[in-house]
Amino acid sequence: MPTASTNAAEELRLNRNRLIRDFPKGKVPDFMLQQSRLLDEYFRNSFATSLIGPRMDITRNPYVIIAQGGYGRDDQCVHSDVDLLILFEKRVPDEAEALIREIVYPLWDLGLEVGHATRSLKECLSLAAKDFEILTPLLDARFVCGMSRLYSMLMQMIRDKVIKRRARKVIDWLVETNQARHVRFGDSAYLLEPNLKEGQGGLRDYHTMLWIARIKSNLKQPRDFEYLGYLTHDEFGQLTLALQFIFDVRNRLHLESKRKNDQLHFESQIRLARALGYRKQNGQQPVEQFLGDLHEQMEFIKQQHLIFLFEQGYEKRTRRFKRRSKVAKIEGITVKGDVLTFSAAHRIKTNPYLLIQIFEESARLKLPLDMEARRIVRDCGDLLDAEMRSQPGVIKSFEKILLAPAPTFNVLNAMLHTGLLERVLPAFKMVINHIQYDEYHIYPVGRHLLRTVMLLKQIKDLNNGNGDALAARLWSEIKFKKLLLWGALLHDIGKGQPGRNHSARGEVLIREILGEKGYKPKEIETVAFLVREHLLLAKTAARRDINDEETALYCARRINDTERLKMLYLLTVADAMATGPKAWNSWTATLLRDLFFKVLNVLENGELATQEAVALVERKHDELLAGVKTKRRSAQLEGLFKVMSPRYLLNVPVENIQDHVRLYQDLGASPFVWEIEPGLAADTRIVTICAKDQPGLFSRIAGVFTLNRINILDAQVFTWRNNTALDIFKVQPPPDPIFEDEKWEKAHQDLAKTLAGDLDLTAALQSQPRFFATTRPPAMQRPVRVEIDNATSSFFTIVEVFAEDFPGLLFRVTNTLFQFRLDVWVAKIATNVDQVVDVFYVRDFDGQKVDDLEQVEAIKEAICAVLPSCEASAEA
Repeated sequence: MPTASTNAAEELRLNRNRLIRDFPKGKVPDFMLQQSRLLDEYFRNSFATSLIGPRMDITRNPYVIIAQGGYGRDDQCVHSDVDLLILFEKRVPDEAEALIREIVYPLWDLGLEVGHATRSLKECLSLAAKDFEILTPLLDARFVCGMSRLYSMLMQMIRDKVIKRRARKVIDWLVETNQARHVRFGDSAYLLEPNLKEGQGGLRDYHTMLWIARIKSNLKQPRDFEYLGYLTHDEFGQLTLALQFIFDVRNRLHLESKRKNDQLHFESQIRLARALGYRKQNGQQPVEQFLGDLHEQMEFIKQQHLIFLFEQGYEKRTRRFKRRSKVAKIEGITVKGDVLTFSAAHRIKTNPYLLIQIFEESARLKLPLDMEARRIVRDCGDLLDAEMRSQPGVIKSFEKILLAPAPTFNVLNAMLHTGLLERVLPAFKMVINHIQYDEYHIYPVGRHLLRTVMLLKQIKDLNNGNGDALAARLWSEIKFKKLLLWGALLHDIGKGQPGRNHSARGEVLIREILGEKGYKPKEIETVAFLVREHLLLAKTAARRDINDEETALYCARRINDTERLKMLYLLTVADAMATGPKAWNSWTATLLRDLFFKVLNVLENGELATQEAVALVERKHDELLAGVKTKRRSAQLEGLFKVMSPRYLLNVPVENIQDHVRLYQDLGASPFVWEIEPGLAADTRIVTICAKDQPGLFSRIAGVFTLNRINILDAQVFTWRNNTALDIFKVQPPPDPIFEDEKWEKAHQDLAKTLAGDLDLTAALQSQPRFFATTRPPAMQRPVRVEIDNATSSFFTIVEVFAEDFPGLLFRVTNTLFQFRLDVWVAKIATNVDQVVDVFYVRDFDGQKVDDLEQVEAIKEAICAVLPSCEASAEA
């Protein structure tokens, strides 16, 4: 027979299902409050009809049901825990266990997570005083049903006996716990997969503000933040909007996950963006707009939390040593302790220059603005209008800020958060929260630009991230640092407008911005060059054969000046470092540095700078023959040296050439020989293959490696003039280390069969489709793109394939090239985090470039046909 509690539970189930059904349709604006009220109604009905309650004689031992935590705050999300306290004035009676079964068990049957505690008043006070994890939910306690007098008694005793006596200790614990949470979960305002609750900028930052205000001022409801003077009217309004947005996202994430979940993983982001009504706009995908708005709201909560702690005296202070006091030089601005503030805020209306001059002083004195000054700047920012921002005084102040050495804090960040940066540079507003949806760019564009400036000014101390002093030396040599910093600040400004080529769009904007500010045409041209070409060195180093002299010539012709080359190199380094750890590493640094020196050599010594190359080859020739004792051996090496290609001789160290000669001598009549050595990293191997060259050799090797689950990380392809191929692969070994030798033997046999025509690789690979699937989340996958370049090299057609990485990728592409009778002469394989970029220098079997437009189109279409969701383009 159904009990009253089961009837109440059924009513709760029906009403809650209706509420959850209507929520995604936007019909329940106060969803969390209504869900809390449904739970309240359930507990009140259960209390009123309880069969157990009368046995406990509430008049002799009063008890009360209290909502705690999120339920107490009326922030009850779809799958949030129901945090409950059943409090007895005296001891907890034996019948309490039966009461729990009667009231709580039906909720568990509905799939709700109920966290409940049953305590006496004395026990509750004792535990709250000892354990702040127990005290914290009580700060949000709310009466539900039972003896209200007991609830009031508890709250008053908590305040008198715990909070008043231990307020500072509790607040210190709250602040420290939240800081530890930030370390664990990171800055949610910028993370690719933010935690909506625990990360910095998440809901716990708001909760910490709420709890501190409850302890200090007995705050009863969020609106009291404004009434008690913690927030201004505008700040509270914006905080309310930010919380509404994040709670909306959190509830939808709970529905999408079908469980309690605060981690916004990639696979949920696109679906949530669609559910929230975002549509493609201004070149941005819906998910990018959604994440931009989310990061904006979380950034506001983060900043508000930091301001709150600062004003309450709970911010993290560093130890300060005795020093000379600092003095502001501008009337109307003063130093107060360790911060700057306005000494007479009313002067700003007649002297708006103070709005930017306080940041100029901040940069000079290396002191931050106090929170009241930041509020004033934000509230008065509209005084810096279109006419004002072009005044020489404003421009001069901004230049000083831009040129000032970067302290531990970033003045430009403070300008961003107060809204003044977009007043000075209106175009910056377009990129402040502009998200690029990939695993490569950690920060929104606006934040990335500010980090680039900061890292550029710190570059002399960062030593280029690799222990060398090149970047520091170049920084000291740069004559026009101001122009370089303008380029760094605005190099990605074009991303705020739709279209693929953001560099070209940025160049147009730069000319408008600096023209408005009165810069000279030559200065504008330099910054426009930096913005237009800011990807030139990085792309060339990663996607072109930098040992080919034509590569350096190509870059030198576009740069045309050593000063510009140095500026472009420094911007490239700072840009990569500011992008994130996956964009800058020792490998990219080495490639970039080598390309820089090659281009510098061309610019300083002229385009035909081949004397050094000739001298290098001659030195290698002498080293190779040094110590040879017999004329016969000497003649053999001399003959081999003559058939080695110039690119091979320039690129390969002498000790490796000696190993390759030995491999060649072991080749004899065999179709190939190989040597396998450990790579520098523990999970890599270097496979050197010496083979009799034949069309499609590279493709077949790639296919055999794929068949044996050997992933190719990089490849160097060399061809000697005696029809000998010398290919060097960096690979991940077979997955089972115990049987690695057997796997390599199997791969050796498969390659022998393939070269002899006894193994059909295509058929063998198609029987194992699991090898042709990317492991990246679908939400992060990008369209495959094929580009064919006939302009960069005089001797080769360059084929670039941008695709999701999967083990069969290299075989599919190179096999397609072979079907078009194309030989791979140079292969560059680079995993750029979000996509693989495979670059092939090819010529046809007759040694010619592929310059027929119909054939170029056919090659693109063929490669696209073997890869999913493909786009194609060509450069004549």
